[in-house]
Order: sequence, then structure tokens, then C-alpha cells
Amino acid sequence: QVQLVESGGGLVQAGGSLRLSCVASGRSISTYAMGWFRQVPGKARERVAVISWNGVRAYYADSVTGRFTISRDNAKNTVYLQMNNLKLEDSAVYYCAVSYHSGSEYFTEEDVAYWGKGTLATVSS
Repeated sequence: QVQLVESGGGLVQAGGSLRLSCVASGRSISTYAMGWFRQVPGKARERVAVISWNGVRAYYADSVTGRFTISRDNAKNTVYLQMNNLKLEDSAVYYCAVSYHSGSEYFTEEDVAYWGKGTLATVSS
């Protein structure tokens, strides 16, 4: 079993930054792609960013490209999401997720094995 715990959410003004962290426990996630998703009430969950198992490749939603950066530290069993130049529409609960498949470089919501419980990021004007 894998447990994922997100942290780093909070309240920030538009244009500011937040750094989210997701710590995995129970098993090493060093061979699995990891990702961040977000969701607001009344809308579908959105894939924000994915990082390959080895940290070489990263993928971003068009809405966050150039502003967000996903990274990982496999020695710490942790994945990060650096969010810069935040906009009001970035306000959401952000969820960490791990892929089902070892050696993966990319995955979608259908391939998620484990979800964290989320951390709330709120951007104010």
C-alpha cells in the first residue's frame, strides 16, 4: 500500500507562488510516474502536471505551462509542484497521484493507483 500526503497549500495573492509537496509512504515510488491533479466544485478533475518515473520528462496542462514546475526527489519519496505567477483560476484542491505502471513516463486519471487527500490552494486578488 502507498499513502500520499500533500502539503504546502494555503492562501496567496495573485502573482505569488506556492510550493506543494507530496510525500509517499509505505513503498518506494521511484519507478513510477507521479502527477498532480486539481479540482474545484462543479468541475471535473483536471490533470495539471506529470513527471516520468526517472524525472527526465514532464508534462503540463496548457493552462499552467510556463508557470508551474513539477519535480521529484526519489531519495525522499517526494514529488513537488512549484506554482508561480498564480492566477485566481488556479484556486483548487490539488491532489497528488501515482501511476499503476512501473517505468511509466506519463499517465492519465484512468491509470492512477493511489490518490492523496488533497491540499487547498486559494489565490486572492
